[in-house]
Order: sequence, then structure tokens, then C-alpha cells
Amino acid sequence: MSKVLLFNPRSAVAKHRFPNALLAIAASVDGRFDWAFVDGNCETDPYAVLSSYLKTGEYKYIGFTVMPGPQTKQAIPFAKKIKEEFPNTIMIWGGYFPINHYKVVMQSGYVDFIINGPGDHAFPALLDALENNKPYELIKNLVYTSGDAIIKNAKEDLFEQDELPPLPYDKISHFYQPDKYYLGKTYLGDKTMAYHSSIGCPFTCSFCAVVPIFEARWKAKSAQLVYKDIKYVKEKWGADAVEFHDNNFFVSEKRAVEFAKLIRPEKMNWWGMARIDTVDKFSDESLALISEAGCKMIFFGAESGNDEILKQLDKGGTQTGEQILRFAERIKNFGIIPEYSFVLGTPAPTPEQVMAQIEFDIHFIKKVKKANPDTEIVLYTYSPVPTEGSELFKQVKESGFEYPQKLEDWMTPQWERFDMRKNPLTPWLKPEMIDKIRNFETVLNGYYPTASDIRLNTIKRRLMKTVAGIRYKTSFYKFPYEIKLLQRLWKYRQPEIQGF
Repeated sequence: MSKVLLFNPRSAVAKHRFPNALLAIAASVDGRFDWAFVDGNCETDPYAVLSSYLKTGEYKYIGFTVMPGPQTKQAIPFAKKIKEEFPNTIMIWGGYFPINHYKVVMQSGYVDFIINGPGDHAFPALLDALENNKPYELIKNLVYTSGDAIIKNAKEDLFEQDELPPLPYDKISHFYQPDKYYLGKTYLGDKTMAYHSSIGCPFTCSFCAVVPIFEARWKAKSAQLVYKDIKYVKEKWGADAVEFHDNNFFVSEKRAVEFAKLIRPEKMNWWGMARIDTVDKFSDESLALISEAGCKMIFFGAESGNDEILKQLDKGGTQTGEQILRFAERIKNFGIIPEYSFVLGTPAPTPEQVMAQIEFDIHFIKKVKKANPDTEIVLYTYSPVPTEGSELFKQVKESGFEYPQKLEDWMTPQWERFDMRKNPLTPWLKPEMIDKIRNFETVLNGYYPTASDIRLNTIKRRLMKTVAGIRYKTSFYKFPYEIKLLQRLWKYRQPEIQGF
């Protein structure tokens, strides 16, 4: 029986977390195929380690998980080199990047298959078909080539998460020490773990990379199973905090409350993602319990205070600018920090309208900070995602925007920053508009330094706030060099880029 090699390309320079996506894939084949794991975050020369496995001749299959942005820098050249040096290796990619850009990935010539969505069933089914010379054409969630054509098989219905095999935490510890590599010190705790308790999201925001993958579907593990897994990592390696990397942790108030009751005695801090119009429907009793159970911060996609922009973004639900402000003030009563993300620079018919939208949201963000000064603000510049059929993506294409036509082009610095939503490369955004956004961000982060940067002490925070104060209060954002100097000197962390 051939063996399987799994690779997690480098995603960050520090504060790595459990590679949950690959843990799930490993669990899906565990006991049926021998597997090994290489983490680019934990190796000084990850290609040498990959090569050492492949040189044995035992590893016929190699699976890459590839998120947009930093992971493409290792994934693309490594995949190409592996195909050159080990041409008989079957290469299988999964993750947001190959799913959303499957054509350019398959046209590269060195990726054999893409898992188009959850791989818990598709990945072992593909290996079984290849090992036993059986047809794979009917396997759901699979992308492959047939001659010159790229074939996308049908999507599989989301399956019950509690029925999946448990994550092989003990086996991954054979490759890397979890307490050394995957439990980092953060704003939440000294040993923060990452966990996925659900997949998908029941909404169809046209700017979100999740939508083409899950198509408004959501499935979650039970609160009891989530608690069991977290409790295990706590007792085994000392985890004292949790980042829930779900696309939408708080879809169900009942599940969130049940989990809060279970985790409360453990005295663990935690963080997750949610929608404002969903959590605003939670009762005061539920929010109080969730806070008491250790929830310190919740990430919310505010996106814009302009109701017309929310419609343009297909935000769905009932979220409005008025609700965004009101909820920021409401959640203050429970001691939970709301982390609001805003998307600036959406397309409009004229440059004047684009700039007006940017200025509207800058003014709105200041109103949010007035309503609740503890609100964390995360600024993104609108970067298109290929949500086929959406009106917004139609506008994007009509404006002349194009993605790279070759996979290697995604390795360039500008396209890496594109997927970090900091360098839009969109034709309707002019340099003065980008400067406006970035300069305001600098002043905002100076006047309200993020609470999640644990390296900033009280004196540094006060000094930065003092220096940025006049600019913030007078709305003078141009050339904030003195603030940038302090932020560079103190290595100020932006959570949307570097995490907590």
C-alpha cells in the first residue's frame, strides 16, 4: 500500500496553530493509509524534508493545503519542483486558493487533482480509486483534467460533523511537539490553540471566498464534542485559550450557550467569528453567559455603515448601519470586545463616488469608536473573489480587473498582498484613494492601538495615542510619518495580517 505525505506550506512567521485542515485529512485516511506530515511553519528547510520522504519511494501521494496569500509562496515552487524530481507522485491540492482558482491551478501541469470543498470523504475515496485502478469520475468534490478539459464533479452535501473520525492529535505529535509549535502566547492566553468547530456559513456575501465553496451551507460539531476535543488538548499539552477559526461560530445561539456552559469551569479564554445581525438576536442572558465562560472578543464583519454598500456586497440578513452602531454599544455591557472589519474601496461608476464611499465609512468608523471605544477596527481594501453569478463580480470584470493567467504569477509580492486585502490591484482604486485608506488606518491604530498586541505596554500606548490624537480629532491623515515610525520601532501588530 502506497503512503501519503501531507504538506502545510508556511503561513506565518510566528504564532503557528494546529493545522486543522490537514489533521482532518489525516484522520480521513488514518488506519487505511500510512501518512506523514511536514509543516513549513516548523522547518528551516521544508523542501529537504519533503524530498527525504519522497526519495524513499514509499510516498506515492502528496496533499497540499493552500490558503491565499503567504502559503502560495511555498506551495507553488515546491509543487513544481516535486513534479520535476518525482514525476510519478500524484499531487492533490485543497484549500481556498485552489478551489477559487481551480483553472489556473489545473493548467499549471503539476497538480493532478483538487479537492473542491471538504475532503473528509473525497480524499480517501480518490486514494482508494487510484490504488485499486477504479474510476474516480463520480467522486464528489473532485476537480481533474480529461484531455484538455477541466472537469468539476458535483458537490457533496455537507455531512454531520460528529460522525467524522477524531483528529489524530497524538499522531501529529510524532512529527512536531504541539506545546512547542502549536500553542502560542497571545492576547487570549499563554498557550492558545486553534480549533474548527463547524464548516461553511449560511450566507452568500459576494466578497467572501467561502461562498463558492460551501454555497450557503453550514454544519457544526456538537457542543459536547467541541468541549471534549478542547479539554483533551488542555489536559495533554496545557492549552489555556482557544481561537475558533470557523467562518461563523455563532450561527446557533443554542449551541453557543451549551458550549459556554461546558467550557465555563475550565477558565479558558476564547475568540470566534460571527455576524452582527445574528448575535444581536441573542438574549442578554446568553451574552452574559458567553462572556462569563471566557469569550473575550468576537470578530464581526461590519463591512460598511452604508446600507447601499451592504446591498452591493450581498451581505444578506438584516444588518444595517444603524444596527452596527447600536450593537457596538450593546455588547459593551457584557465585557466582550467587538472586532469590526470594514471593506473599503468597492467599485462604483465614477472615481468621485468611490472616494465618497471611502470617506463615508471613515466617518462611520469614528462614530463606532465613539459609541464603544473598545471596538477593534480591522480595515480591508476590497479585493475581488470569484463568486460566479454575483452582480458584484460582474461589475469587477466589466471594470477590466483580471486574475493572473499563470500560477507562478501568484507568487509575486503584489498578488500575495492582494489576498491579504491590502493591495487591491483594482482599476477603479486610484493611488490617492489607497493612500487615504492606509493613512487613516495608521492614525486610527495610533489613537486606538489594538488590545491584542501583547507587546505594547501602557507607556507605549499612551505615547502613541498622544502623538496621533491631534490628527484623529481634526481628521488630518496625510503623511502620518511620526506614527509609522513608532509603529515600526515597536513592531506594531495588525491582527488581520499577523494574528493575535
